[in-house]
Amino acid sequence: MGVVVFTLKRKSAEASRITVGDLEVAVLRKPVRHLRLVVYPPYGSVRIAAPLSISDEAIHELVASRLDWIRRQQARFAGQRHESGQELVSGESHYYLGQPHVLQVVEQKGPPRVALPGADVIALYVRPGTSTEGRSRVLERWYRQRLQERIPPLLAQWQPVLGVQAAEWGIRKMRTRWGSCNIRARRIWLSLELARKPGECLEYVVVHELVHLLERGHNQRFYGFLDQYLPSWRLARAALTTASAAGAGIASA
Repeated sequence: MGVVVFTLKRKSAEASRITVGDLEVAVLRKPVRHLRLVVYPPYGSVRIAAPLSISDEAIHELVASRLDWIRRQQARFAGQRHESGQELVSGESHYYLGQPHVLQVVEQKGPPRVALPGADVIALYVRPGTSTEGRSRVLERWYRQRLQERIPPLLAQWQPVLGVQAAEWGIRKMRTRWGSCNIRARRIWLSLELARKPGECLEYVVVHELVHLLERGHNQRFYGFLDQYLPSWRLARAALTTASAAGAGIASA
C-alpha cells in the first residue's frame, strides 16, 4: 500500500469517483484533518480519504502531481503479482531474508518440509497430488518457524537497551501493517511477511513496536527515541518500501 499524507483544513462521509487522465480514483470525504492518498495492492487501485471541505479540483491537482509515483507503485505491485507464486510450482520466485529464491517443488512420499539446498533456492517437499493450498500451508509454516527463531534474539538485545519489556509477542498475517503493539497488554504482533524481508527490516519493526511501550503515538518524542537508539531506522523503513512485499504495503511521506 502506498501512502502520501498532506495536512489540510477540516457532516457525514461522501463517496465519489474522479478521473485523472486514464486513472480512476475513488474518493471518500469524511470528517478528517488530513488528505490521504493510498495505492492498494494487488492491482494498484487508488483511493483518497479527504476532508469534507476539499474540492474535486484540489484532489485532481494532488493526484496529477503524484501521478509518476502512483504509476511506480502500480508497476511494482504488478511485478509482485507475477512473483507472488500463487500456483506454487517450480520456477517461481519467492523472497527470503530480502533475497529472491527460485522455488523447486519436489514430490515425495515422506513428510512435507522445506529446505535451502542452495544460496538462491527454496526446495518444497510435498506428497504427490498436494494441492496449491496444501503447498502454501507447508511454505507458510516454514516461514513462520524461521521468523520465530529470529525474533527472540532481537527482543533480548533491544528490551534492556530501551528499558522496556513486552509481556508477549506473536506472529500473524497482516494485510496493511508490519507490526502492532497493544500498549495496555504490552503485547507485540509482527507480520509474517517479515520472514521475507532483510534482517535490518525485522530489527526496525521490533524496535519500532518496543518504542511504543515508551511512547504511544507517532509523534516527535517517538521518532526521537528511534533516532536515539536506532539511527539507521529510516534506511530500514525505506528497505521495507522497496523490497518485494505481497500485499503488506508501501508508505511515502
